[in-house]
Amino acid sequence: MLPRCASYYNATISRETDFPSLTDDIHTDILVIGGGFTGVNIALELAEQGRSVVLLEANKIGWGATGRNGGQVTGSLSGDAAMTKQLRRRIGEHAEDFVWNLRWRGHDIIKARVEQYDIDCDLRYGHLHTAYKPAHMQELQSLLEEGQRRGMGEALSLLDKARLDEYLETPLYHGGLLNTRNMHLHSVNLCIGEALAAAARGVRIFEDTKVLDLLQGDTITALTPSGSVKANRVVIAGNAYHRLGRPKLRGMLFPASLGNCATVPLSEEVARAINPHNVAVYDCRFVLDYYRLTADNRLMFGGGTNYSGRDSKDVAAELRPAIERTFPRLKGVEIEFAWTGMAGIVINRIPQLGKISPNLYYCQGYSGHGIATSHIMAEMTANALIGDEREFDLFAGMDHWRIPLNEWFGNQALALGMLYYNLKEKLS
Repeated sequence: MLPRCASYYNATISRETDFPSLTDDIHTDILVIGGGFTGVNIALELAEQGRSVVLLEANKIGWGATGRNGGQVTGSLSGDAAMTKQLRRRIGEHAEDFVWNLRWRGHDIIKARVEQYDIDCDLRYGHLHTAYKPAHMQELQSLLEEGQRRGMGEALSLLDKARLDEYLETPLYHGGLLNTRNMHLHSVNLCIGEALAAAARGVRIFEDTKVLDLLQGDTITALTPSGSVKANRVVIAGNAYHRLGRPKLRGMLFPASLGNCATVPLSEEVARAINPHNVAVYDCRFVLDYYRLTADNRLMFGGGTNYSGRDSKDVAAELRPAIERTFPRLKGVEIEFAWTGMAGIVINRIPQLGKISPNLYYCQGYSGHGIATSHIMAEMTANALIGDEREFDLFAGMDHWRIPLNEWFGNQALALGMLYYNLKEKLS
């Protein structure tokens, strides 16, 4: 078992997990592989319906991308335009409404989880989508108008430069869209809380239990180093951290390294000066910065993406210039935690749900928008496993690009494509 990464989240876990590793040969109705947000919430959804479920995690609950993100829960939906275009062919004029409602569905699921199971995960409301260039204000105006048309006007406010200065002490932005429905939180504490809720409802969870192979048939047997699980149905929910389901899944999803860091705790005076309303923030650029204050007044800051599939060598050094450019007051601030995480990137950015065989499912590919989206896709997948495949099939029927040859080649092609779009944005 690999240790947890050296992140702020892992240094501030409120209740560490202590699930055993698998040492026997057992049977279950449904096996879930992966102990991040996707797998844990599929298991919890099924347990709430009284199903027999086993969950296997190779390391610790929340070890992967779930425990390495920026902690922001927003209505920013990966692949929304491409998703809407494809859905029009399936559900016609309802496609736009479906995608709009999908933007906020994860918020409702997470809020309900936190309330029902009394999960302490530092949940806070408030988010700013900021205009890095004057032209971005038109984009934010369009988002505001759509929200107003759809009854969300009371949660949205378009701020000009003068009003934005009341929220952020930064010279960078020309304005921003304030959204009081969006949230930020402690990712690992949320996932652990959900896992403990699943265990309390009967899910058998095993950590330090890597699945080595899947023997397929009328039932599926998952082989691990010290035991096995025979299941009627299996879900692969490892996102960018597994190599199961090949060759079916080869060339569909690519790991990209996202960097995050957290400063030492700031004084109350400094924290309130740079972000007096404690909002989470990201900007309008294609490759953006995102940041927020933690519960103990650290600045958590992420930005940039390494699409080559390799981790950055010195995340803190790479992010420091962006921190100091955003908040000149923090020049020279000590960075106490720095970490990377692998996001599962999909070429058209549409999350991937599907079946490798009639009883082997997969759920993956959130392209950097994983907290809310993982909860939504987990709900759809759990519904499919208990007989309601309507929404699952909408996503299973999506057309996806598959890059040929090996995954190293795919990552290099993806890196070149992202370089093109980033350069195009800078020159526009």
